[in-house]
Amino acid sequence: MAESAKEKKDVIEIPVGRYIKAIRSNPWIISSVVLAVIVIVLVIALFSEEKSVTGNVISENTAGESLISFINSQGQGSATLVSAVQEGSLYKVVVDYQGQEIPVFVSLDGKYLITDPIPLSADAGALTGSDSGATAQREPVEVDIGNSPIKGSKDAPVTIVEFSDYECPFCGRFYTQSFKQIDEKYIKTGKVKLVFKDFPLSFHPNAQKAAEAARCVRDQKSDAGYFKMHDKLFENQEQLSIENYKKWAREIGVNGAAFDTCLDSGKHEKAVQDELAYGQQLGVSGTPAFFINGLLIEGAQPYTVFEQAIENILQSS
Repeated sequence: MAESAKEKKDVIEIPVGRYIKAIRSNPWIISSVVLAVIVIVLVIALFSEEKSVTGNVISENTAGESLISFINSQGQGSATLVSAVQEGSLYKVVVDYQGQEIPVFVSLDGKYLITDPIPLSADAGALTGSDSGATAQREPVEVDIGNSPIKGSKDAPVTIVEFSDYECPFCGRFYTQSFKQIDEKYIKTGKVKLVFKDFPLSFHPNAQKAAEAARCVRDQKSDAGYFKMHDKLFENQEQLSIENYKKWAREIGVNGAAFDTCLDSGKHEKAVQDELAYGQQLGVSGTPAFFINGLLIEGAQPYTVFEQAIENILQSS
């Protein structure tokens, strides 16, 4: 038992079981990050069995076709290969499922799947030789802040718009590992403001109501109260429930009866879904996703990725 537990830890340290269950109830969800997490261990095993490619470079077509064959062998639906091209030291394989194109990266020997290449140099495309890095050189887009809650000075020169899901473990990772450092160095000093937008994924059963709960707190306690609830939700991701939303709201100091009415009535349900749809229009397909002055950064990237993006903007302004 101890040996098998160790082997599991050596392979991957994220809760794969949760995603496998989600896949069964909602096969082939659109999030590229989640797809990659689901198949990572299995794809490694698949390629490891191919004795002919171990330790060698395989072709683009072999990498793409092997991945598609494996996905389709799971009996959850039919995927097709869109493209497989070499980008620097990786193959970028794009698969199509139910009209959603999902890019993943495979090592040249076919043994490893990489969910999101992170460049280690100032050149955002250094790792793959293209625009696929975490801070890829894409054109900034115009993001409408609307009436979303804001943390920090409204006059801050840098705006981070975060699309997030309160039940998403990667969003929780960003909160614990990067957000607090950004808050201390940039938000509290007036250099950055964070705009929070909801993007509850359909396979997270507690995410929609969690988003509504934060908005119900905001009705009574404005943005400051919203972010207190925001913190409670991320700090208690394993305990998300209607009962706990009501308990935590009261701990923040809202009128309990008014909060309950707001949450139970679904007052903010449509607004949350509208925000998700808006994120999809901007190209968001998984969480978390960030627009820093319009420049897209995807995934729970380390603090240094955000720091570099922020500093580049501050130095050029």
